[in-house]
Amino acid sequence: MAFAPGLLAGRRALVTGGGTGLGLSIARRFLGLGAAVVICGRRAAVLDAAVAALRAEVPDADVTKHVCDIRDAAAVETMLDDVWKHGAPDILVNNAAANFLAQTHRLSARAVDAVLGTTLHGAAYCTIGCGRRWIEAGTPGVVLSILTLSALQGGAFTAPSAMAKAGLLAMTQSLAVEWGPHGIRLVAIAPGTFPTEAAVARLRPGGVEHAGVPLRRAGKHEELTDLAAFLVSDHAGYITGECVVADGGRRLLGGARAGAQEMLDWTDEQWAQQRARTPSR
Repeated sequence: MAFAPGLLAGRRALVTGGGTGLGLSIARRFLGLGAAVVICGRRAAVLDAAVAALRAEVPDADVTKHVCDIRDAAAVETMLDDVWKHGAPDILVNNAAANFLAQTHRLSARAVDAVLGTTLHGAAYCTIGCGRRWIEAGTPGVVLSILTLSALQGGAFTAPSAMAKAGLLAMTQSLAVEWGPHGIRLVAIAPGTFPTEAAVARLRPGGVEHAGVPLRRAGKHEELTDLAAFLVSDHAGYITGECVVADGGRRLLGGARAGAQEMLDWTDEQWAQQRARTPSR
């Protein structure tokens, strides 16, 4: 155990996209450290399964769910009103995101909006909604946003995601200053390769590769969740406006997505095959 079991005792976290992937792993770690957790997402069945799994894995887990499409600002406000009625959170984790591989010049407006709507707009709605409530109540809070390396250096064939995540980095830095006097911290993590089922299916047609990672391996979910737990804890109370990179050194070798160089020379047929592999968007 990297931390005392009660590190987050008495804390309450809202995790967007908490039903699967990294969001579920973060929720699990926070619960194990004593926090109460609310997970939200668009699919009720996925959230129900996640809540059942978390309660089975973490004894006495205080975990609840909210079905919410965070692309809808009104739906976010309704969710936050209900969450606050049952206990105000003091941690927000902006984890929900949308992404897929595509040639940018072939993207429709709908495809662009699908990424920006969840990844940028939804995170902004949640952050502003929580921040407003914390400021009005005179209580502190922490916002942790999960970024990508593309937020720092761009991302070929995932341009909308890179744009959205860069926007979240700008939000983190901007509000760290504006909301600092209110005792509200904003921090971010830019992960390298931490495989999840959805990310591998959408973004890594050739499987997970480690050639561009000096440590020659993918990250373990517990490595990222421990970092997340530290950043939202009081032990990181003097850290704000910062983005921590956790990528096994990949960024120091250029940080390009594995296979991106080869994708520059893909044929139309290869791109058609990739579109066929990509879940409906």
